[in-house]
Amino acid sequence: MQKKILIVDDEPAIRDMVAFALRKGEFDPIHAGDAREAQSAIADHVPDLILLDWMLPGTSGLELARRWRKDPLTREIPIIMLTARGEENDRVGGLEAGVDDYVVKPFSARELLARIRAVMRRSREDDEDGSVAIGALRIDGAAHRVFAENGGAPSPVPIGPTEYRLLHFFMTHPERVYTRSQLLDHVWGGSVYVEERTVDVHIRRLRKTLEPHQLDGMVQTVRGAGYRFSAAL
Repeated sequence: MQKKILIVDDEPAIRDMVAFALRKGEFDPIHAGDAREAQSAIADHVPDLILLDWMLPGTSGLELARRWRKDPLTREIPIIMLTARGEENDRVGGLEAGVDDYVVKPFSARELLARIRAVMRRSREDDEDGSVAIGALRIDGAAHRVFAENGGAPSPVPIGPTEYRLLHFFMTHPERVYTRSQLLDHVWGGSVYVEERTVDVHIRRLRKTLEPHQLDGMVQTVRGAGYRFSAAL
């Protein structure tokens, strides 16, 4: 069954060009020109991935990404942002809003398809991972969910797909320091498209995710070396 990909872009010519590339890549494209149409499309059929333009009328792509990362229906859908903004601060801003990757315009169909397949491959690998528990944190690999167990009933931890992968790797490799480069290789699969600063952004997002459960201290910075995951807060 073909994977459905939602294209959210207010320029019909770009949507048509991207849709043509997706069909050539054996994906099933869905079109939306703004936030309202995107929400309607998701309500009709939850896509397997979203291609999201940064600049949209009314609601920006960044605002949409933040909204979707808070919604249980869309929280785990991978998002790739399409943007003409290639500066580092803009890219970091997109990552902090919850996107999983970005493609800077103008881009080739080959590059776009490569990024889509890389993000989807990482998502499939997540589904194959097993369950693990350390301290008050538990990952249910089959359900693809994270729980915090602080004495009472387990509380679900809302988490995005990239933070899930990062947390799962940490929890299956605790008490060991990893450099940014090593984390990129293990969590992102050594993708040539991802920069080392990306790790710092997602570490911040992972800590923010764990903070309401007072477990953010499990993700530790080792000055001059990298990051470590430890049950010893």
